[in-house]
Parts: sequence; C-alpha cells; structure tokens
Amino acid sequence: MSECPNCPECGSEYAYEDRGLFVCPECAHEWSAETAADGGEQIKVWRDAHGNILEDGDTVTVIKDLKIKGSSAVVKVGTKVKNIRLVDGDHDIDCKIPGIGAMGLKSEFVKKG
Repeated sequence: MSECPNCPECGSEYAYEDRGLFVCPECAHEWSAETAADGGEQIKVWRDAHGNILEDGDTVTVIKDLKIKGSSAVVKVGTKVKNIRLVDGDHDIDCKIPGIGAMGLKSEFVKKG
C-alpha cells in the first residue's frame, strides 16, 4: 500500500486515494496526485450527486424538489437546467431556471445529463 500525503487544507494524516484523487475524510478536501507531487496550484472539481464531474455549459437535472427561500415557488424534481456556470461559494452552480429565473444551486441536488 502506498503512502498518501497529508491533507494540504487541514493537515490530516487520514487522507486516502479515490479514482486518481486524494480525499481527506475530515474536511472533505480533494486534490490530484499531480498537485501533491509538485506542490502546485490545485484545480477545483465540481461533482454532481452521482459523482460525475461537472463543467461550465453542462445541462443538469434537479433530483429533489427545492423550495426557494423567500418565495412560495418550488423547483420540481426533473427540471432540466441548461448552460450552467460553476462558481465558488456556498452554491456551486449559477443558472437560469425556466419559469423562475436566475438562481444558485448546490451540485449535490443535481445530476448531469
């Protein structure tokens, strides 16, 4: 078994390798093996609810009814959202939902495709 590096975010020694990425179980930080080897800048990876990697311009489907804060409107399960934009912050996805307008979504409530 190979040695995994400590987490660069929290310093945890319990990091493990999963599908080419190192993962920290304590702070949920993910980084690539290349980043660990050269100590360079890491690239943020966004994943949907099923673990598929998301990219700008993808089409995603909502997998759970989502209540909109401050409104009685609901984004229904199965709603397709086209041309997403990935951002850093408390919400991972900026998008326009038909019939509702611009809003932010968390990637854990969508699936790619």
